[in-house]
Amino acid sequence: MTDTARESVASAVEQGRVASHLNPPASYDLADHPVPTGREEIWRFTPLKRLRGILDGEPSDAQLTWDTRLPAGVTLKQVSTEEAAALGELAPTDRPAALAVANAAGAVLLDVPAELETDEPVVLRLSGDSVEDLVWGHLVVRVGNHARATIVVEHTGSARYSAITSVLVGDGASVNVLTLQDWDDDAVHMGRDAIRVGRDAFVRHTSISFGGDVVRMHANVEYAGPGGDAELLGLYFADEGQHIEHRLFADHTAPKTKSHVLYKGALQGQGAHTVWIGNVLIRKVAEGIETYEENRNLVLTDGCQADSVPNLEIETGEIEGAGHASATGRFDDEQLFYLQSRGVPEDEAHRLVVHGFFNDLVRKIGVPQIEERLLATIEAELAKNVGGIGVSA
Repeated sequence: MTDTARESVASAVEQGRVASHLNPPASYDLADHPVPTGREEIWRFTPLKRLRGILDGEPSDAQLTWDTRLPAGVTLKQVSTEEAAALGELAPTDRPAALAVANAAGAVLLDVPAELETDEPVVLRLSGDSVEDLVWGHLVVRVGNHARATIVVEHTGSARYSAITSVLVGDGASVNVLTLQDWDDDAVHMGRDAIRVGRDAFVRHTSISFGGDVVRMHANVEYAGPGGDAELLGLYFADEGQHIEHRLFADHTAPKTKSHVLYKGALQGQGAHTVWIGNVLIRKVAEGIETYEENRNLVLTDGCQADSVPNLEIETGEIEGAGHASATGRFDDEQLFYLQSRGVPEDEAHRLVVHGFFNDLVRKIGVPQIEERLLATIEAELAKNVGGIGVSA
């Protein structure tokens, strides 16, 4: 971080940084993150009994298997917990993230040096062997000033996994970060991706969740200087019995910054449950900012539940624009009627509507191989309910 950026953050602190009611203050101290009861605002949607001991915080030597692909110039190495903190990572704001720092026995540092520009994506493939394994993860991604890179983190297999990731983006850098949760049906994943955006830097962060029994992902962004731009995207598809939860926090800690949030999800099968909580905090120092958050959910069968809660917390009226939108609904009957009236079979009509619902978001991802994989995964999800799609009026 530059001296100017540090001064900007310090100025924001001096001008009064209130705590968000949806995002507790950051702290490494576990005492600041007590075991939740489920009555807390930030935990009331999460099925705590299905977390299978993650919140107890027992130490574990279990590890995920890492398969990495690093472009020339990009490095990956182990660092101590103290070194990770000294890099300026964002401290934990909830118990799973704090436990991950405490129990991971150090962190992995992914380093993209300043000025490096690469079209080849950085790929980290993490896979687990058994849901009996309790795994703690701690990753720091450092992107140097004026660097340009794409980073893909994939999760597959099975485990009980709790991880914290900090993405530190230098001034003038451009980074595309994508995290994919494609676990087996019994996996449990608690994840927090915390992003600091440098002066005039751009970050696109995409979180995609399909597999797992319970998946709870938290992405948050703050700004180290003016001109930072963050695009937060998400796509999820919940099947019978799955709980998929995404929480977003855009903390405008500097003036003339931008954030745009777009998450879309689909649900099918008895007991499928998705949760999206979006929150934008515009601090007094953040004059001239622009922000918008949007969540759309498509319910494909009876017996599903989609919770969607957008929030805005505004401390200054000197902004360019701020807004949010949220909608949950069934298939558009007019679209289905239009397609069927032109000879398209009912199952095919449903398929086309779902693909149309996700298509604009998929095109924004910017990683062709992932885009193709997503379209194939959506197709596979729809195949699970062939003949069963359709919500009664």
